[in-house]
Amino acid sequence: MSAIIIFITHPLWIIAIIFFANLIAAIWTVFREKRDIATTWAWLLVLTLLPIIGFTLYLFAGRKISNEQIFSMKKEQQEQITKLANEQKSLWNKHSLIPSEKTTDTGRALIHFFLESEDAFITQDNQVEIFTDGKEKFESLLRDIKNAKHHIHIEYYSFIADDIGNKILKALEEAAARGVEVRVLYDLFGSHGTTYKFFKHLEELGGYAQAFISASKALISTPRLNYHDHRKLVIIDGNIGYIGGFNIGDQYLGKSPKFGYWRDTHLRIKGFALFEMQARFSMDWNTTCRKTKKPRLDISTKEYMPIASNEQAHGSTRIQIVSSGPDSERQSIKRGYQYIIANAKDYVYIQTPYLIPDDSVLEALIISAKAGTDVRIMIPCMPDHIFVYRATQFYAKYLVENGVKVYQYDNGFLHAKTVVSDDHISSVGSANMDFRSFKLNFEGNAFCYDDKLSKDLKAIFLKDLDNCTELTTEFFDNQSSWLKFKQYFSRLLSPTL
Repeated sequence: MSAIIIFITHPLWIIAIIFFANLIAAIWTVFREKRDIATTWAWLLVLTLLPIIGFTLYLFAGRKISNEQIFSMKKEQQEQITKLANEQKSLWNKHSLIPSEKTTDTGRALIHFFLESEDAFITQDNQVEIFTDGKEKFESLLRDIKNAKHHIHIEYYSFIADDIGNKILKALEEAAARGVEVRVLYDLFGSHGTTYKFFKHLEELGGYAQAFISASKALISTPRLNYHDHRKLVIIDGNIGYIGGFNIGDQYLGKSPKFGYWRDTHLRIKGFALFEMQARFSMDWNTTCRKTKKPRLDISTKEYMPIASNEQAHGSTRIQIVSSGPDSERQSIKRGYQYIIANAKDYVYIQTPYLIPDDSVLEALIISAKAGTDVRIMIPCMPDHIFVYRATQFYAKYLVENGVKVYQYDNGFLHAKTVVSDDHISSVGSANMDFRSFKLNFEGNAFCYDDKLSKDLKAIFLKDLDNCTELTTEFFDNQSSWLKFKQYFSRLLSPTL
């Protein structure tokens, strides 16, 4: 008997028992939730090789949001959007929604895809202004907040309590004091310590603020790294809107010593696209109200509707506001990217801080380049998340080896999320070219169908090339073996990043 006890308490047996117990727990943990194969195997690898650390990482980064929250989001969407989308589908069937002379065949097909798959209705005659510099963007935003008459709806992944954050908060407080309806929706994790206390005086003045699908007075984020509100939306008086890559924080003004100049892209929109943005905000707001019990938002009254003016009637941009997130398996923004890449004839230019495409997007990029399309991708020269950046370098090398031109932006940090193709289709928004934006976080993009806007975005890309280094196979060959190992290792974890 003593021999048996000694045998089973031998260190090798203890290690074996722990290993198999951990393996069983890992299998049960990963397979009990529906995921794609790549993500399943990536998490199984992490949980198996890192018994304690892996499960801690899973607690923060692997857990999915609840079915109740997903149901709430879908319910809000059905209530707010479906009626309008169905009206446009009827017009499409009558061939009267978008006349053939108004856009290209590629554009018409993409419009129809978003309308059918995402109920994203098309709006016309919008005016669009492009911002690539944080100072100009925030000056414009503060000016519009100060001129607001009826309502200000703000939704940001990051609303940091620093200099620019306090300036915007003060402007919002002044607006609330003069009777403007102010609602702020922020992501607690992305806002780096900003809590409900930061907005206490705003609420005393009649405004409202809440953290996305978090408790009403949460001090810390729900313990997860995924499933966050990554959208950046502002709607003012139903008539002026902002969408793009800038968050609210001093680093977006180039004040961070780590990043230096911050290169991003944001749109200021006037026109009927504001109703889609308003609807998106109200869905996210009302879903969060289920936790916080704050007043819900009903945008059906005329005060929230965009009002056409003579100025807006001269706009030329057709826009669809497209959302994606873990509340839907359609991955509509990713599929929109795929479609643009696959159907580009002349060129497709992409700017993204994170280049971690799944196999379908990776193959679309390579096929397009091999078919003779000028495929160019611009990425940052420095990391803000080290594993993500090493994985970005891995995919950059792979794409360069397969005919895609990849450039490293050297004048600070590149955070823009833009796609432009063939002088007629473009996308600007919050979604990066990576797994996280495709599947794990809530994103919002403006897909635009306008020759002038596309040419302007193309010109911006080409101007940025003056501050870039083209990455070549020689560039990657000269990297150290240790750096190459970190890139390969990070690539294995890419479905979890």
